[in-house]
Amino acid sequence: MRCENPVMNQILDAYRPMWSLKHAISLMGWDFETYMPREGTEERGVADSQLHMLHKDLLLNKDFIGLVESAKKLENLSDLENGIVRVLDREITKQIKIPKVLTEAESLERIRGNMAWREARKKSAFKMYEPHLKKMVDIKKQIAEKIGYEKHPYDALLDTFEEELTVDDLDRVFGALTPRIQNILKKLVDSGSPFCKESKLGKSRYDIQKVDELNHDILTLMQYDMKRFRMDVSTHPFTETMGLNDVRITTRYEGTDFKKSIFSTIHEAGHALYNLQCDQSLSVTPLEGGSSLALHESQSRFWENIVGRSLPFVQLIAPLIRKQVSFANQATADELYLYFNNVKADYIRVDADEVTYNLHIAIRYEIEKKIFGDELSVSEIPEFWNDRMEQLLGVRPTKDSQGVLQDTHWSSGLFGYFPTYTLGNLVSAIIASKMRKDLEGYEENIKKGNFKPIRKWLRSKIHQHGSVYAPKVLLNNTFNEGYNPDYFVTYIETKYLGF
Repeated sequence: MRCENPVMNQILDAYRPMWSLKHAISLMGWDFETYMPREGTEERGVADSQLHMLHKDLLLNKDFIGLVESAKKLENLSDLENGIVRVLDREITKQIKIPKVLTEAESLERIRGNMAWREARKKSAFKMYEPHLKKMVDIKKQIAEKIGYEKHPYDALLDTFEEELTVDDLDRVFGALTPRIQNILKKLVDSGSPFCKESKLGKSRYDIQKVDELNHDILTLMQYDMKRFRMDVSTHPFTETMGLNDVRITTRYEGTDFKKSIFSTIHEAGHALYNLQCDQSLSVTPLEGGSSLALHESQSRFWENIVGRSLPFVQLIAPLIRKQVSFANQATADELYLYFNNVKADYIRVDADEVTYNLHIAIRYEIEKKIFGDELSVSEIPEFWNDRMEQLLGVRPTKDSQGVLQDTHWSSGLFGYFPTYTLGNLVSAIIASKMRKDLEGYEENIKKGNFKPIRKWLRSKIHQHGSVYAPKVLLNNTFNEGYNPDYFVTYIETKYLGF
């Protein structure tokens, strides 16, 4: 990319080494989760922390800060140029407040804590991981204080993942959403809905190689370009973007309940598409990639749930399933549809259905808000978690791996991340509502495997812009909406209760 303004071009030239470090950090992060030998942990921790420090040094170089400050005073900048200044100014403002010693401590604890979490999760022993979580929480509390906030310390961390997101925003969202979802769940259970009846399809063991082939068949059907994209296997599925032409996802294979692997794959592929459809002119700039985590999550949840769990999509992939999953070779599309959309209040967030998923996020949101509001200590988290799960979902974990140890996020210092999953669900429903009005033959195209109109619509409305616009601005400009839960509740009521 080249801009008309020379100052902007100087900024882009100075940014290239920073982008290159991010590229290397992303590649090492992907390798850490996929292929790195276990004994490489300490050395990787050193390398990762040093690269983060180098990136910080370049970002906070006085000449670079001077360029960004000069750009902030320029008039008549384009939306794209204003986007570059906004993104860099946000990052500089945050990083300049965080001492190097905290940046290094967080990087080191991210690697050590993640390894400790893996072991603790295997043994379902929170006490093994507790010292690491205490250390990470302490680091993040210090970071929140350094960044600063207006009302609640947690706001400083929320804003890191979702620009200008606050506790007030989320209290409104969960206050409106949680009771309505609980009411829908009660109606489904009380009525003996067919959605609540477990399918035998989730019980039988599958051939991992065959389901891996099935996942690749589905990605091919969804028109993913394997010259710019790849899929591997990890404990916890994720997407890593090295650049707009090197996007990698992972999935997982547990041996039973094959829908988990299918929908992990489609979910991560939704994240990947956001980056793959970003305008190529934004490559190697601060604007490549998604506007925010909630916008990103809206894409993965749109593809995973609204498309992937729809009857037309099930009808499309049913022949592929029957070919690769031997015990499903007689399953009808309706049987697969009910299996894919089974509603069950259970322990594990990543396996949760559309109806109950946001209740899992509500628990995590409450815990994080209380931790950073000094209302809850680390040692009290497991008991609080179990109590709230019982209250919201009607199930109580009997071991730590079912509860507090199930997610990797806290070991990586990702406090403030979880709420973006619910925001993503809300936005995915807004997208679906608007798209259905704009695209004639929306469902018929899915049934035929013609995803071009959907991809084109998403690219035009969201993907191509990268991070040019802040998330709240993009939502308002494109849909005249904010984080409105009404669309999601209507979608769930229509699909599961039939009104």
